[in-house]
Amino acid sequence: MEAISTEKLPIRSSEDVVLVRTAVRKKAVEHKFSIVDQTKLVTAASEIARNTLDYGLGGDVNIDVVHNGIKHGLRLVFKDQGPGIPDLNRALQDGYSSGNGMGLGLGGAKRLVDTFEITSAPGEGTKVALTKWTR
Repeated sequence: MEAISTEKLPIRSSEDVVLVRTAVRKKAVEHKFSIVDQTKLVTAASEIARNTLDYGLGGDVNIDVVHNGIKHGLRLVFKDQGPGIPDLNRALQDGYSSGNGMGLGLGGAKRLVDTFEITSAPGEGTKVALTKWTR
């Protein structure tokens, strides 16, 4: 997978979460994602941006336009330097929340995109990469 262009945005406040949503929607429209795929990608981005802020204590997202042979899409890479996730398997289970949420964020985001990758370790922060391909 080759990145054609990248936009980096900070996630330090609730307003930044809104800016991430707006930027992802704009890129999805520019690259002719269907309205359904736009909604899926923006929803997943919103969930992970909110987690980056609330649990990762802020971070950044890279919005990459990617290309893989004849396919093109968007790859979002969220990184924080927060406390990390001690048990990734448990965190990905629906209904589990380390805070006051419903526990649908990570698992829900995973179901909305084509590729979902997460790495985390206590004290080392978390990295979540989401990829959605156009149809």
